[in-house]
Amino acid sequence: MKTKLTFLGSGTSQGVPMIGCDCPVCKSADPRDKRLRASALVEYGDLTILVDAGPDFRYQMLRAGVRHLDAILLTHNHKDHVGGLDDVRAFNLLEHKPVNIYCEQYVEDALRREYPYVFTEVRYPGAPEWHTHVIDANPFLVHSNESDDDLSWEMGVGYHRAKSNAPETRGPVEVIPIQGWHHENKDLSVFGYRFGKIAYLTDMRLLEDEQLQKLQGLDAVTLNCVKIQAHYSHFSLQMCLDLFEKIGAKKSYITHISHLLPPHADFDAMLPEGVHPAYDGLVLESD
Repeated sequence: MKTKLTFLGSGTSQGVPMIGCDCPVCKSADPRDKRLRASALVEYGDLTILVDAGPDFRYQMLRAGVRHLDAILLTHNHKDHVGGLDDVRAFNLLEHKPVNIYCEQYVEDALRREYPYVFTEVRYPGAPEWHTHVIDANPFLVHSNESDDDLSWEMGVGYHRAKSNAPETRGPVEVIPIQGWHHENKDLSVFGYRFGKIAYLTDMRLLEDEQLQKLQGLDAVTLNCVKIQAHYSHFSLQMCLDLFEKIGAKKSYITHISHLLPPHADFDAMLPEGVHPAYDGLVLESD
């Protein structure tokens, strides 16, 4: 199935440049060194799927000209990956549909704590309208938003939901979750996702061998790295390179990049053949 993945953000939790920093990376004039928080837009079959909606979500949607989303898949609950979810309100207004969000149970629990006004029975007028789907480590289907509830707006009251009778003419598509861990002690699960022959993984420090079986036969794969040396919650550069070799994708990309790594051109030059640093706006495609 045809897949197109666009890196909307390739930076770490503070982005690049970092506030107040005068290092060579933060002062670089190369546009590839201007990194928003990590996120990817995936056009998979007939569906448009976003992976993560961090604090830069609004600007990422504007910059990429996104006017339609079928679903948002969340990797985990950290703010740099969920901090922009309030801004899905624009899609509620634009498409008259709730936004489908797929995530693990603990992530939904965190969203209920951080966005309680979304889950209350009586909502503040204009509060985001979500439809959350709890997933586990098994493959799951992502559906188009065509047959989801219809939203109608009443001034001063908010949205009314009504069951839609529209048929689903696009999708569904199967997505394969890849479970990794943000720390070696396995206290925080992180999901990467495989879309056909492209897999997007980020924010991992441990990826067990059984999960590597899900990553065979790829055209492209993405892993996270914030610095060359060891890091307590992300892969070191050597760990990335070792995993890329085990996975054996045709092309491999590093994302969630911080200013502690070299400027893009220098970083790209030091990597082995077939491995590249991602950058905002980079597009990967696979049939």
